[in-house]
Amino acid sequence: MKYRELGQTGWKVSSISFGSWAIGGTWGPVDESESLAALHRAVEMGVNFFDTADVYGDGISERLLAKLRKQTNETIYIATKAGRRLDPHVAEGYTRKNLTEFVERSLKNLESEAIDLLQLHCPPTSVFYMPEVFGVLDDLVKEGKVRYFGVSVEKVEEALKAIEFPGVQSVQIIFNLFRHRPAELLFKQTLKRKIGILARVPLASGMLTGKMKKDSSFAANDHRFFNREGASFDRGETFSGVDYETGLLAVEKLKSICPANMNLTQFALRWILMFDAVTCAIPGAKRPSQVEENFSAADLPPLSEKVMEQVRDIYNQYIREQVHHYW
Repeated sequence: MKYRELGQTGWKVSSISFGSWAIGGTWGPVDESESLAALHRAVEMGVNFFDTADVYGDGISERLLAKLRKQTNETIYIATKAGRRLDPHVAEGYTRKNLTEFVERSLKNLESEAIDLLQLHCPPTSVFYMPEVFGVLDDLVKEGKVRYFGVSVEKVEEALKAIEFPGVQSVQIIFNLFRHRPAELLFKQTLKRKIGILARVPLASGMLTGKMKKDSSFAANDHRFFNREGASFDRGETFSGVDYETGLLAVEKLKSICPANMNLTQFALRWILMFDAVTCAIPGAKRPSQVEENFSAADLPPLSEKVMEQVRDIYNQYIREQVHHYW
């Protein structure tokens, strides 16, 4: 495992870390004992950073991470998120009272005195133009309830606005073989300001594992079944906003250029790590076998410039028109 500095926290975190959306919910059936086994396998492989949210399984994911922390002697950092408990999820709900209540609930779930990294959870765009919200986060740090804070965003424009606030240590954004835009401008700015990038949805909801087919089916409680058109949350969260059949076509092209020493999953993750601005990619895993496949990518050699160019060509031909100017 390789490690990279996260913002100005002083932490060195695993370049491939653990995204725990899948063990919390909306990804089909979950077995808690298997999920905990996956978390332990990740620690064994050198993972020390775990990303979660208060709404993943209504707190299940946070509580599993609390168990992990009690059961390991290794130092691990846990990042969680707040904001999506609001119903309706509107900017006006990002008040001191609500954010404090969300933090208190997460502290209870995590069985912790302070949240390592608290992230606003893809709030409405207007929240990034509300300095008072970031003032509340500053105060939560001063109160000792939060060590550091960052943001999780849908759009590059939101990230660029968020990093104007000096307390922001990290930006979590979708960045993968189907989403290239963050590398154009955002990464230059985060490097300049020493702000971490957490590359979320790195496998495009599993599309970039290369295991999906035209007739693949998903459970009714799996967002890949019910959210393809954005019925429940932002459309870009599911398959990175790419039409399913178009994604399959692009995946076949990516398979044709995948280096012989890695599978497509590892190729997708290694591509992300080619960008110095990225602190870590955060793939999900429900089972130890998935952990082993995902996290071994951190030790693979760099991709050649030829392969990087081929990736750009495939993106431009198949994907760019569907996603580039939307997120």
